Amino acid sequence: MVSAGKGKAGGKPRRVLILVENLPSPFDRRVWQEATTLHANGYEVSIICPTGKGYEGRYEEVDGIHIYRYKLPLEAEGAKGYAIEYSAALFHTFRLAWKVLFKHGFDVIHACNPPDLLFLIGGFFKLTMGKKFLFDHHDINPELYEAKFGRRDFFYKLMVLFERWSFKTSDVSIATNESYKRIAIERGGMDPDRCYVVRSGPKLDRLRVLPPVEALKKGKRYLVGYVGVMGAQEGIDLLLEAARHLIVDMGRKDVHFGLVGGGTSLDQMKALAVKMGIADYVTFTGRVPDQDLLEMLNTSDVCVNPDVANDMNDKSTMNKIMEYMALGKPIVQFDLVEGKVSAQEASLYANKNDPVDMARKIAELLDDPARRERMGAYGRHRVVNELEWQYEAPKLLAAYERLYSANAPLPGAVPPSYKGS
Repeated sequence: MVSAGKGKAGGKPRRVLILVENLPSPFDRRVWQEATTLHANGYEVSIICPTGKGYEGRYEEVDGIHIYRYKLPLEAEGAKGYAIEYSAALFHTFRLAWKVLFKHGFDVIHACNPPDLLFLIGGFFKLTMGKKFLFDHHDINPELYEAKFGRRDFFYKLMVLFERWSFKTSDVSIATNESYKRIAIERGGMDPDRCYVVRSGPKLDRLRVLPPVEALKKGKRYLVGYVGVMGAQEGIDLLLEAARHLIVDMGRKDVHFGLVGGGTSLDQMKALAVKMGIADYVTFTGRVPDQDLLEMLNTSDVCVNPDVANDMNDKSTMNKIMEYMALGKPIVQFDLVEGKVSAQEASLYANKNDPVDMARKIAELLDDPARRERMGAYGRHRVVNELEWQYEAPKLLAAYERLYSANAPLPGAVPPSYKGS
């Protein structure tokens, strides 16, 4: 059984070092939920991560968790940029890991990808000091590489090799869904008994239902909302094409689009909206505080997920879908496997990468308020009763128990209770 609330091995406190490269803590919601759950159940937790807007401090203690941050030289674009970013991240992470070791100590390194290079640090401490290594598989990087660069070349094969080494180094791995678990087992060679599925369930104390802010509609009757990264594989260009078709070709002048999020393609997408002649119908907020995000989504009549249909997105669970559902919003997205697993009847599914069909599906929902309400209620009910983080946290604790105990429950045999965070 999971020793929930104890977090001790042989009378000693269990100490965890979480490594994350792509987002700062506590901004990264999944990482922060994992960290606070572990802390609430008696673990001593430290995190090493990059700095970010609003998270510039090199060290701070938040809710009892020690956070060490380093500054990256750039936000990568292209092969050279990624090489510089990842090299700097590995150097600073390794340097700070020693600092954490001497100041707080750790028994487990919990590495969150991307990149799939953190096994080098986990492997070093495992081989030299007997530390445990847990690989938290957030992204399938070979498919991410193919989505970004459109090819399966030497570097794609290198991504597959790094991924396999990450699994080979790990004592236990965590997958965000069943598709990722299959990859861990079939491509990564992971023992199925040591691979746990821990989905990125939302926390309802953060995703609060609020009254709409009518000013965000910019005088229009309807608002279509989006939250997420403004990057190449997120399909923002397809969303703008759908908006143009809806506004220009279908003559819907009663709709405004609110797009929340930052990323390397933000300025490019703003310019594209101007070029399409729809800039007055689209608000780009950039990265904003939670309150602003919640106001935009709560005001939205329909929420959208334009992620491009490819191997990466087809197998990935998108946090934005869970957030839309938690707030009771009907969704339009492209027809993707894991998108359907998450949303089920809370979403309409447009033909893959077809912005015209997406525009039609959006219009369909805007013109049917009863259907919107029904789909939103279905999604909210599914989160409250099945998908919220409280249902995933025991699985995380079971994975950790596996690191410390040979008698821990196997994946799927997880006790229902734990100490909440």
